[in-house]
Amino acid sequence: MSALGKVVRSGVSRRRVQTLVIGLATMMAVAASVLGGTLLVVSGAPFDDAFAKQHGAHLSMRFDASKVSAGQLSKSKEAEGVSGAAGPFRTATVTPRVNGAGPGGPMMTVVGRGDPGRDVDEVALLEGRWPTRPGEIVLSADSSLLPTMGMKIDFPDLSSGPTLTVVGVARSVTRTADAWVVPSQMPALTAPGSGGYQMLYRFTDADTAARITAGGKAVTEQLPPGTILGKQSWLAVKKTAERDTALYVPFLIAFGALGLVMSVLIVGNVVASAVGTSTRRIGILKAIGLTPAQVVRAYVGQALIPAAVGTTLGVLAGHLLAVPVLAETEEIYGTSSLAIAPWVDLTVIGGVLGLVAATAWASAWRAGRLRTVDALAVGRTASAGRGRWAARLAGRLPLPRPVALGLARPFARPARALAAGTAILFGAIAVTFTVGMSASLGEVMKARAHDVADVVVPAPFPDFGLQGPRPEKQPKVDPTAVAAAIDAAAGTGKYYSAATVRTTAPGLSGTIDVIAFTGDASWGGYTMVSGRWIDRPGEGVVPTPFLAATGTRVGDTVTLNGLAEPVTVRIVGEVLDPRNDGMQVFTDASTLTAADPDLTETSHHIAVTSGTDVTGYVDALNKDLAPLGATARAGGLDAGGDMVVTLNALSAILTLMLVAVAALGVLNGVLLDTRERVREIGVHKALGMTPRQTVAMVLTSVVVTGLVAGALGVPLGVALHGWVLPAMGESVGLRLPGSVIAVYQGAELLSLAFGGLLIATLGALLPAGWAARTRTATALRTE
Repeated sequence: MSALGKVVRSGVSRRRVQTLVIGLATMMAVAASVLGGTLLVVSGAPFDDAFAKQHGAHLSMRFDASKVSAGQLSKSKEAEGVSGAAGPFRTATVTPRVNGAGPGGPMMTVVGRGDPGRDVDEVALLEGRWPTRPGEIVLSADSSLLPTMGMKIDFPDLSSGPTLTVVGVARSVTRTADAWVVPSQMPALTAPGSGGYQMLYRFTDADTAARITAGGKAVTEQLPPGTILGKQSWLAVKKTAERDTALYVPFLIAFGALGLVMSVLIVGNVVASAVGTSTRRIGILKAIGLTPAQVVRAYVGQALIPAAVGTTLGVLAGHLLAVPVLAETEEIYGTSSLAIAPWVDLTVIGGVLGLVAATAWASAWRAGRLRTVDALAVGRTASAGRGRWAARLAGRLPLPRPVALGLARPFARPARALAAGTAILFGAIAVTFTVGMSASLGEVMKARAHDVADVVVPAPFPDFGLQGPRPEKQPKVDPTAVAAAIDAAAGTGKYYSAATVRTTAPGLSGTIDVIAFTGDASWGGYTMVSGRWIDRPGEGVVPTPFLAATGTRVGDTVTLNGLAEPVTVRIVGEVLDPRNDGMQVFTDASTLTAADPDLTETSHHIAVTSGTDVTGYVDALNKDLAPLGATARAGGLDAGGDMVVTLNALSAILTLMLVAVAALGVLNGVLLDTRERVREIGVHKALGMTPRQTVAMVLTSVVVTGLVAGALGVPLGVALHGWVLPAMGESVGLRLPGSVIAVYQGAELLSLAFGGLLIATLGALLPAGWAARTRTATALRTE
C-alpha cells in the first residue's frame, strides 16, 4: 500500500465518529434521492409503455346515433392531422346484473368490436379470448364488475333480456369501454331511440391539450351540431393513471432536498473539523514529504470512503422503501416488471459522491495550504480568547458554575456551534413537517370518509362477480321504511339519507355517481373548498376533478343524462372528495324526482341525542330494522387506506433518519470540542467538579444552539408543509381547503420548538459521558 493510502486508512480508522456521521448523512441523502428519482421515472413508465405498445387512442369520442350516420363518421378519418382512426363502433350504456342475483349494478359502456384492433387502441387480452358470436362478452379489467371467466351477465332493464357469458378479460390503455361484444350483439343491448357510435383517433401531434382540442375540432368540423355525447383525451387518462405515484413526488422532493443539504453541510463540517484538529499531524505529513495536493487527496479520500459505504447502504434502503410504492403502481396495468432504473442509481451515486468530494475538497484545501512550520508549532489544546465576554456574562447569572460554563461555550467556537445548529435546524424542520403532514392526511381522510355520524345504516351491498346464483333471493330494502324506523327510535337526534344514482355528463366518458340526499347533510363531514353547501332543489356540489374535467366552475350548470329525462344541476360549491377520481355530483333527492331514478341503494346517517349510548341505540335499532333487511352499525372514520399508511410510514422513516443524522452531527461537534478541552476539563475536575457536573456542563453547551435552531426550524417546517401539501393535492387534481393545511396548534408548535433542544441533547449525551469518565490525571497530561 502506498504512503498516501496508509494515511487515508489511518484517518478513517482513527476518526470513527466522523466516519459514522459521513456514512449516515450520505445514506440518508442517497435513500431519499433514489426513492424520489424512481417515482419520477416509473410514475409515467407503465402508461407510456402500454400506450405505445397498444397504439392507444389520443382521443375517443362518442356520438349520438340518431343525429349522425356511420358513413359521416367514417369520413372524419380523413380530417387534417389524423394519423389513424378506428370505428365507428356501436355503443350502449347498460345496467348489468350478475348471475341473476340482486338488483342491477353500476351502468357500464359496452362497445361492439369484431376484434381487439391493431393500429388504434389495440385491446390487450389478459385472460380468455375475444368474443366470436352473440351471447359472449369480454369485460375490462378496469370495470366496476369483478371479471370472472364463465360469469353470466343479464340486463334487466332491456326488453330483449339478453344473457351474456364472460369469455375474456381485457384492458384498453385509454379505457375506451367497460366491455366488448361482437357487433351483431349490439341491437339486443340498445334500447329503442338510444345508443351511439364510438370513434377512436390518433393524431400526428397530440402531446398537449391544445393540440388534442384542435384535432377534435378538425374531425367534427363537417358533422352536424349537437352530435357529440362525450369525449376523452389520453392525457386525462394518463393523469389518472399516474395520480397515485404523482402524490409522492413533492413529498419526496422535500425530504430529498433536506437530506442532500444536510449531507453537504455535515460532510463539510466533519472534514473541516478533522482538518482543524489535525493541524499538527498535517505538519508531520508535510515534513516527511507529502505534497499539498497529496494532503488534499488524503482528506478527500477519508471523506469518500465512508461516503461510498453510506451510498451503498442508501441505494439498498431506497430500493426497499420503493417496494410498496412500486407495488401500487404495478396494479395500474397488472404488470410485475416495474423496477428501479439502473440509470437512476448511477445518477444518484455519481451526484452524491460528487457533492461529498467537492465539499471535502473545499475544506481540505486549507490543510494543503498550511506551512509546515506553522502546522508543527500548533498543539492539541484549543487556543483561548474567543467567547470571554460570553463567559463573563454567564458567570454573573444566578446559575451553577458548570451550567454557566456550558452556556458560554458556543460563543468560543461560533463556527462549530453554527454547524451543529444547522444540523439541528434541518432535523427540527423534518419533525415539524412530518407532524403537520400526518395531521393533514388525517383531515383529508375525514373528508374522504364523510362519516361523522354516530350510527350508519349502510346501503345494500351490490353483489358483483359472484359465481353461481345466490342461495336465496334477497329482499329489496325499502329506504322509506328504514327512515321511519330511524325516526321512531328513541335517541335519534338528526339524520339524513344518501342514495347513489349512476348517470352520464357532457364532456365525460363513462358514468358518474350522483349522491342524492334526503334531509340536511351539511353536518355529515363534507369539507367545502369554495362556495357553499346545498340549500334548495336544483343545486349541487362537486369535487375539484369534476370541475377540471368538465371545464366548469362554481356558478355554472351541468346536465345529467342517462335517467328517464335530463336533469340540470347548478353548481354552488366545490367539495373535497378524492373518491372515484372525483367524478361525483352531490345534490338534493328532490332534484331527481322528475327523472324517477331508482333510489333503493340508500344509506342512512344518524347523530344521536346528547347522553345516548351509541351501542345500546344500535342494538335497539337493529331489532326494528331486522324485518326490513337492513342493519345499523356504529359510525367511525375510515382508517385511511394504503396510500396514507405508506406516506405516513415513509415520512416516519425518513424523519427518523434525518433526526439521527442531525444528532450525529451534534455528537461530532461536541466530541471534537470536548477532546480539545480535555485538559481544561481536567483542571475543573482537579478543582472539585463532579462527574455529574461535568455531564451538566457538556449538555448545557448545546442548550442555546438547540433552542435557537428549534425556534427557527418550526416556522420553516410550517412553511415547507404549506408548500408541499398544496403541491401534493395539485398532483392528484385536488384543491385543499384551509382546514387541511392549517393543522398546527399553538401548544403543539411550542412543544415542537423544544424538539431542537431534544435533538441537541441526544447528540451530546455520549461526549458528556466520555468527559465524565475521563480520569483527572490523564486529562491534565494532555497538551
